[in-house]
Amino acid sequence: MDTLHQIEHWADRHHPKWIDFIRVSLGIFILYKGVLFISNTNALMNLIGDMDLRFFQMALAHYVAFAHIMGGILIALGLLTRLAVVVQLPILIGAVFFVNMDSRFLTVTNNVEFVLSLLVLVLLLVFLVFGSGKFSIDDYMKKHPNA
Repeated sequence: MDTLHQIEHWADRHHPKWIDFIRVSLGIFILYKGVLFISNTNALMNLIGDMDLRFFQMALAHYVAFAHIMGGILIALGLLTRLAVVVQLPILIGAVFFVNMDSRFLTVTNNVEFVLSLLVLVLLLVFLVFGSGKFSIDDYMKKHPNA
């Protein structure tokens, strides 16, 4: 646990202010993808693939949509950012390594989705280390514990 506190302390001291704009943009993009998944659940279920267990496929689709909506809001606001990122990581790892990396890997349309998923995964890893930053609810709550 001491190592995690050291990483958090280092990240707080070395957190550039401009990266908060990227955090907010990432949160809004993840929220947008969650809304798209809810508005078209069948497309999300097709992305997940053909599974024998329809219940598992439906549960996974709902988890992805709910996690994107709630995680996007939390990341954009800077509230419980690291927790929201940890919830997003399995989804993006699945998107990068299982959904977008198939036999059509080098085609143009699939390559755009792969690059976008990979970029979001890298940004999530960055915010897992750096946290929410100066312009966030987490920082406000840390500075004003009685509010």
